[in-house]
Amino acid sequence: MMALMPRRVTIITTGGTIEKTYDERTGELENRRSIIGRMLRRVRLSECEVEIVELMSKDSLLMTEEDRGRILGAVERANTEQGASGVVVLHGTDTLSETGELLHERLSPARVPIALTGAFRPFEMRLSDALQNLTEAIFAAGVLGPGVYCVMHGRALTFPGVVKDRDAGTFRMRDEG
Repeated sequence: MMALMPRRVTIITTGGTIEKTYDERTGELENRRSIIGRMLRRVRLSECEVEIVELMSKDSLLMTEEDRGRILGAVERANTEQGASGVVVLHGTDTLSETGELLHERLSPARVPIALTGAFRPFEMRLSDALQNLTEAIFAAGVLGPGVYCVMHGRALTFPGVVKDRDAGTFRMRDEG
């Protein structure tokens, strides 16, 4: 029987709600530093190697075009890496669609699946969707075909045309209305 090659997924952290932590002094949720290590300790990843690139810790509403350029550069490097199975970008949900559209436009055709994910509730809060979305994105980055996707809440939506649906608390395709 032939041994399976482990999948190799690069996770690029940018901040967003998924990585916000509670500041006891101010009583606010803030992006201070990546908490991806804590999150990964809570999941079981068989035959999957993870490389972490801590790029920034920002609320996506505060992201600039320069920040999106940095994300594009980090994804480009991971996308061209030999042996890479896929890329996951942890991103704030408010402007995830903007970054996804940029990656789709600039990286088409992608060599590997690129899964953008985030959370509507921070990892540290009860009833958070963060761990589910991270797990789904890592899985998707190892099994989907090359392209740029929004992966969360049990769905993998292909860019272009992914939009945030604030009323439903998730993402959908623009034409799903």
